[in-house]
Amino acid sequence: MANDWIKESVVYQIYPLSFNDSNDDGIGDINGIKEKLPYLKNLGIDVIWLSPVYQSPMDDNGYDISNYYEINPMFGTKEDLIDLIKETHNQGMKLIMDLVLNHTSDEHVWFKEARKSKDNPYRDYYIWSDTPNDITSVFSGSAWTKEAQTGQYYFHLFSKKQPDLNWQNSALRHEIYQMINDWLDLGIDGFRLDVIDLIGKDVFNKKLSDGPYLETFLKEMYEACFKGRDILTVGEMPGLSLERAAYLTKEEDHLLSMVFQFDHISLDEQPGKGKWALKPLDLLDLKRVFKRQQEVYEKQGWGSLFWSNHDQPRAVSRYGSVNHRVLSSTMLHTLLFFQRGTPYIYQGEELGMTGYRFNLEEFKDIESINYYKEALALGIKEADILKSLHQKSRDNSRTPMQWDDTKNAGFSNGTPWIKVNPNYKEINAANEQQDKNGVYHYIKKLLQLRKEKNVVKEGHFTLLDETSSQIFSYQRKTSNETLVVICNFTNEALTYDLSTYQSYELLLTNQPITNDHCLSPYQAIVYYKENNHGNH
Repeated sequence: MANDWIKESVVYQIYPLSFNDSNDDGIGDINGIKEKLPYLKNLGIDVIWLSPVYQSPMDDNGYDISNYYEINPMFGTKEDLIDLIKETHNQGMKLIMDLVLNHTSDEHVWFKEARKSKDNPYRDYYIWSDTPNDITSVFSGSAWTKEAQTGQYYFHLFSKKQPDLNWQNSALRHEIYQMINDWLDLGIDGFRLDVIDLIGKDVFNKKLSDGPYLETFLKEMYEACFKGRDILTVGEMPGLSLERAAYLTKEEDHLLSMVFQFDHISLDEQPGKGKWALKPLDLLDLKRVFKRQQEVYEKQGWGSLFWSNHDQPRAVSRYGSVNHRVLSSTMLHTLLFFQRGTPYIYQGEELGMTGYRFNLEEFKDIESINYYKEALALGIKEADILKSLHQKSRDNSRTPMQWDDTKNAGFSNGTPWIKVNPNYKEINAANEQQDKNGVYHYIKKLLQLRKEKNVVKEGHFTLLDETSSQIFSYQRKTSNETLVVICNFTNEALTYDLSTYQSYELLLTNQPITNDHCLSPYQAIVYYKENNHGNH
């Protein structure tokens, strides 16, 4: 369960490859992040989450770790990271690191040893079989690859260069706990735990997410690493039910501060057909999911509030409108960030950055490239494959951060590792910070209001206009305060009676209210009032 400072914090995710390049090699780095700390402080950020910067062959952009203790030289040195931790603390912010514990790189010394022979001491750190079952990899194809030296197959739920660790081996677990403690002792303020729902799996009985040993291992990790430390831990758990997620973050056990749940993110997918099979988002589905999340987390546990990350497309291109970029960006964040939970901003969301539609030869992401090959082999038309990739490829949100209108958006003077979105001349931090009516200043104000109003942290959630497929509105209420959020999810003006809220203070709106009986396209309005004492 989250501590009070965690409940009040705003987290900002940095994807280091694409954030800021200090040495002009085209790759973002640790010193580049350090240069931008004042920018993050000014926005109102409390916690920075850093995607992996560990030693890695970069098969999956750093989520394939070959040494947990060392930093990938492309990002800098361990001294640079320690310096970043100190400087982040000096600026009054905290820093959490991304930690991948389900698998390593096949270039990790453990796997290099394990593959040598069946009786190697590290063999049991991974999962082997003579007769692989039919589990498929998230990145396409079988989840088993034959290892030439011993003739056995090793298990990898992701790329074949990402062999899964065998968490049932106690020696492995204790090596991991030692490593976690070493990082925490260096001053890291916690971790985002990548696909942590998979560590308790039983591969041979095909129980992967929320497997039979998950709770046991989380409890053991808490006792060995997290107990007595004032840190933030967020578990990425895409396969967990909402109730289980809330249970694993409940106050009594302290197993995790919060989790990432993805129920709301999969609503533009055809059920059971995976992320590439698209369908339009139905606002009624989104209401149902958010209502349920809010009800469950009010009873126990704590959740996270996010639209985008390094694996998900940018929200404004996915759910909003690029033609109404400022209004739909601000509306989406109003809708989300006044709910109960800890808000997460993915780099560039505060600018209203949009997704970029890559040409086929421009894609870098292993998942996208594998999907293209597999879909083509299945006879899916190239135009349909591209449509899915444009909507859902992980590369869409990985384009470099747009700092200003100079060469390469001010990201690098070198050649960027991935293409810069050409719209950077218009959409960039320098422009946004000068535009009082832009996304940046709106988000900054929104984050400030979240902290000022206790009702955002504690208020009971009630969905309003429940049957409307165009308007998302809700109330948050404590005995002392009432807050009402009204969002037009469409690009049309809608009839709506705002006169009901004449006694309320207008706390926030993304465009002037011109008419008490109308919502402008993508309008977001937040009303607030202090209740008469004792009025429940």
